[in-house]
Amino acid sequence: MSHPPSSAVSATDDSIREKESDVEQRAAEKDLSNSQTAPEPINPWHPSQFPDGGKDAYLCLLGAFCCLFCSFGWLNCVGVFQNYYETHQLRDHSSSQVAWISSLQIFVMFFPGPIVGFFYDNHGPTYLIAVGALFHVFGLMMTSLCTEYYQFILAQGICSPLGLNCIFNAAVSSLPSWFLKKRGLAYGVTAAGSGLGGIIFPIMASHLIPQIGYGWTLRTFAFMILGLLLIAFATVRSRLPPKIRKFRLQVFIDPFKDLRFTMMVISSFLFFLGLFIPINFIEVEAMTNGMSVHLSSYLLPMLNAARYVSALFLFPRHSPNKSSIFGRVIPGALADKFGPYNLQAVMAFFTGILCLALGLPASGNAAFIIFAALYGFASGGFVSLAPAQIAKISNVQEIGVRTGVLFSCVSFAGLVGNPIAGALVDGTGFDKVNIFAGVVMLAGAVLFVITRMVVTGWKVAQIA
Repeated sequence: MSHPPSSAVSATDDSIREKESDVEQRAAEKDLSNSQTAPEPINPWHPSQFPDGGKDAYLCLLGAFCCLFCSFGWLNCVGVFQNYYETHQLRDHSSSQVAWISSLQIFVMFFPGPIVGFFYDNHGPTYLIAVGALFHVFGLMMTSLCTEYYQFILAQGICSPLGLNCIFNAAVSSLPSWFLKKRGLAYGVTAAGSGLGGIIFPIMASHLIPQIGYGWTLRTFAFMILGLLLIAFATVRSRLPPKIRKFRLQVFIDPFKDLRFTMMVISSFLFFLGLFIPINFIEVEAMTNGMSVHLSSYLLPMLNAARYVSALFLFPRHSPNKSSIFGRVIPGALADKFGPYNLQAVMAFFTGILCLALGLPASGNAAFIIFAALYGFASGGFVSLAPAQIAKISNVQEIGVRTGVLFSCVSFAGLVGNPIAGALVDGTGFDKVNIFAGVVMLAGAVLFVITRMVVTGWKVAQIA
């Protein structure tokens, strides 16, 4: 049997090696080409992708501050108009009828939240701010011209708060895309806008109305809000492009299959039923008990300042779910130490007891001032802690929807609470108003305790 010569074997081996080398080279070139044309996608929510600063992020923060100043800051001064309308344009109407204006503001502010959030996901914040500015500013301009009851309902009760909802959602939905490690600081600055608005608007109203009249005071507010919203329109952007998705009604119904969420909604509804009553009627009650018009005009700013201080202490710094919009906000770590469910129950009891123990017997200036400060601090806990409670019982993908559904449900309580209190004022004075508000909030507090037990499995000594 003959064998090939060694030179032929060598040539064959060289040929094979060359072919292998060519194949490897082509494979490497193909891999390189594939890697260049189709790089591995990076999750935009990965911690490494958050800028946590820079020009665009801080401009968005500035715009969010303006949005909260114009939305929640404005909503926090509803009590100013209850007092003014009862003694001026709507003096021929009952307190209950006048209270429907502020109640509609609260309802329209919260109820469309899930729908507005869906629009944000599909189109981003720019259109929302533009539409919100149009409704809010136009509503205030028309309110300055109102003389009839139905006109106030349409302009201030419906048109303006439709804009508030759009403005608020655009701000709080855009900010988390820019900040992660500094999200606490970012939401602290944003919350300061809400607190500052709740302080400045009532003080401005008390000084401007006697000097330039009611109409031009409202127009001054509208022009100031328009200027701030123009800043927001130019600066509020999401880091991520909008993602088109189909609308499904079932998404808003599914959360009620969870008993913990359903209990949370029922508890919050009862508590919210009484929450805004002292805020809406504190000036009227104080003046009825002899406080001067000038001093009573500072009660709401005191109350709102205390609510902001409450937010500093109660906002959870490390939310159970890091994707929670309101999670990890400012230095106060009480919610982290004791748990949002425990703290919500304690603050709810404190709020209800204040109405019965201090608001009910209050008669002098000092009593009303102390009540305003303490009630502001106590009542500030609900909005601060409710999103953290939702985050604790929800998956990441469900937090936004569940939070929106919760506030949509409690908006019905905000709608009827003030008119009920107004009817009680017309019939029996303020004693039954304080009793009603205190009792329904204490009932909500009791249900918060039961909800907490459902969440923890009836374990008493547990952070929840």
